[in-house]
Amino acid sequence: MTRTVVTGIGVAAPNGVGLDTHWSSTLRGENAIRRITRFDPGPYPVRLAGEIDFEVGGRLPSRLIPQTDRMTQLALVASDWALADAGADLADMSALDAGVITSCSAGGFEFGQHELEKLYSKGPNHVSAYMSFAWFYAVNTGQLSIRHGMRGPTGVFVTEQAGGLDAVAQARRKIRAGHRLMLTGGLDASLCPYGLAAYLASGRVSLGDDPDAAYLPFAREATGSVPGEGGAILVLEDADAARRRGAEVYGEIAGYGATFDPAPGSGREPTLRRAAEIALADAGVQAEEIAMVFADAAAVPELDRVESEAIAKLFGPHGVPVTAPKSMIGRLSSGAAALDLVDALMALREGVVPPTVNVRCPAPGYDIDLVVGEPRPARGTAALVLARGYGGFNAAMVVRSAG
Repeated sequence: MTRTVVTGIGVAAPNGVGLDTHWSSTLRGENAIRRITRFDPGPYPVRLAGEIDFEVGGRLPSRLIPQTDRMTQLALVASDWALADAGADLADMSALDAGVITSCSAGGFEFGQHELEKLYSKGPNHVSAYMSFAWFYAVNTGQLSIRHGMRGPTGVFVTEQAGGLDAVAQARRKIRAGHRLMLTGGLDASLCPYGLAAYLASGRVSLGDDPDAAYLPFAREATGSVPGEGGAILVLEDADAARRRGAEVYGEIAGYGATFDPAPGSGREPTLRRAAEIALADAGVQAEEIAMVFADAAAVPELDRVESEAIAKLFGPHGVPVTAPKSMIGRLSSGAAALDLVDALMALREGVVPPTVNVRCPAPGYDIDLVVGEPRPARGTAALVLARGYGGFNAAMVVRSAG
């Protein structure tokens, strides 16, 4: 079976723009959750978020700026970095051999909000023609394929927090089918009043005002998560082809599993553990070979309980180091799992598990070995990433180190 590897990474995250900056901040456990600055959050019950301090001016053609939402701008810049990091020469391959599969939760919410404001305050003649596509959840895939001349397989997954893994898994299928290179991952940016209203509708958002205590996954004090913006774009290639051209390899996308939870009130068990079991079997690894688990970390007590039980049943109570570095940046919707994949690859490369910040210890009853306080040394060649999307989506992915 063809092995699919990661050869390029582009990161835009609240705790760092660019892979090196983000990873250094993650290891230091720097909390990037702050009071929202992109608009006045005073009238809203949620006032904290993980914002990215970055402007794209000068990094993209000026004509693209008024055509695109911030989400797409960040994705375009991250894709530039990922392709440069991979050192791939797209001119050396057929445009049909390279494609784009991304995930997106909401589309260009901020762009859409501004244009709706114009519609209701000034009339339809003042609405931008770019509204026709800038809001669309598939816009990142389209804009990336156009910018880089990639005419191969394209698609988008709208499975919220699980989407980053779903998109990477689909990109892996396309590499296995014979395509040479795929851009994949996820990136969201819905920190605007319109987007915040959508977050609030889930009932899973923390209303806390203290950045150091608002997002506490697996803690006794957990009351929900904090929204954030950002994510990661990855370059996937066939392992043999990458080796022939001398590419640096971050690691392998080794296994994947996805399930859907039964309807609430059905009395049937959630299926996150089953997704992880499928991913482990797909990768051909046993539970004891997993060096660390990157948790979904909803910070909603009933959801944390489901996840901790799934991990404990797979690995035994306190059987594997568990981490949730998203506690320092917020839950990034479709960008979260793609960024967790990046962190997992870096953690395996450096033999270290990044910390879960602000949490002192798991609440009683959560039988997991949560890494808190500071990074922990780790040994092993494989990591498991878990993700759950609002509405019942579960995804799990095993990554293996390059060595």
